[in-house]
Amino acid sequence: MTERIDDTASRTAFAAAPGAGQSARAPMPQAAPAAAAAARGRAPRRARLRLTRIDPWSVMKTAFLLSIAFAVVTVVSVAMVWQVLGAAGVWDSINSTIQESIGGEDVAGFRIEDYVGTSRVLGFTMLVAAIDVVLITATATLTAFLYNMAAALLGGIEITLAEDPH
Repeated sequence: MTERIDDTASRTAFAAAPGAGQSARAPMPQAAPAAAAAARGRAPRRARLRLTRIDPWSVMKTAFLLSIAFAVVTVVSVAMVWQVLGAAGVWDSINSTIQESIGGEDVAGFRIEDYVGTSRVLGFTMLVAAIDVVLITATATLTAFLYNMAAALLGGIEITLAEDPH
């Protein structure tokens, strides 16, 4: 196995030793420090890659997990905001404002919590979060299929990767 000195400075090569059906790997010796210093002075290597296909199954699994995390964050944040509003006395303030502005016997027993209580709001939030999980997963998977069709016609996206010079 022959390698250029530039390549051995940036990666370790392994030589396979013959055995009874098994291969033992031993690292090859590193390049001399002078060769490593010379390799650092050259321009970084670049690789041009083309993204021509995205696996829809992988996209669906990833989108599903991310949308589940988004749903959990949404429900927890709505619950926290609702508890902070209750602790700040917003609901009592709304109740007293409505009773003072409208007045009368009909409004004396009015409570805003009966209409927008924590259980109703969290139930609605969970429903919206479940619908979002389905929609985000389906949209991401459909986008992967559409990208694959467009990449088959147009060739995909070209990406250039470069080595870090340091």
